[in-house]
Amino acid sequence: MAATEPSATATGIARSLRIYHRDAARTARMDALNARFCRAGGLVFDIGAHVGDRVASFRRLGARVVAAEPQPAAMRALRLLFRRDRDVTLLPAAIGAAEGIVRFHLNTRNPTVSSASAAFIAAAGSAPGWEGERWDSVIDVPALTLDVLIERHGVPDFIKIDVEGHEAEVLAGLGRPVPALSFEFTTMQRDAALDALARMVRLGDYAFNVSIGERHVLERPEWVSAADMAAFLRAAPDALNSGDVFARRI
Repeated sequence: MAATEPSATATGIARSLRIYHRDAARTARMDALNARFCRAGGLVFDIGAHVGDRVASFRRLGARVVAAEPQPAAMRALRLLFRRDRDVTLLPAAIGAAEGIVRFHLNTRNPTVSSASAAFIAAAGSAPGWEGERWDSVIDVPALTLDVLIERHGVPDFIKIDVEGHEAEVLAGLGRPVPALSFEFTTMQRDAALDALARMVRLGDYAFNVSIGERHVLERPEWVSAADMAAFLRAAPDALNSGDVFARRI
């Protein structure tokens, strides 16, 4: 690793902290949305916690949080933010389809898009708006599954999954339905989102909604079927870029 990269990583994490922790309007919208799925005294899993803005939101709502984050620099930030909070469990690990070790690709200048998915990085290589992004380091990180987290910590009220193209693999490690969850999608990698949606269908009966970008509001006035959500994912314009699919058990 080049000598300049540690400072680049620190700069990237500092940028993430500014973006995700200092926007009061965004924080208010996020809390209002999360309040629909978690409760005081309940349990939430935050998969791909990054610098912990969602962890902070779940804690403001009174939920206990198990947060998984494989990036060492992001984990250091999480420990600084939550080390005194006994209701936050921090796991320096990736979550996937099986326990073991996974190769994790770091984007030191933009750690928000670091990923365990080689397919995600390949898709970004030809996607408009992703010019100049560089995954410049690879590390081996421990991997756990959602089933292991449930065995150790209990069944969560809500699981948030934001892992840059690795969402379907995370859901492959979940063998039982949970009350609600969300997973990120991108228009540059629609197949990955459709795979994640298909895994939800196999888990149980769910209704779906969507939040676009960083709006943190549900876009549909009514929850829709998996078929309707799949149609939305296929037809969404490329300029929409990304968002989160929400699933609620019915």
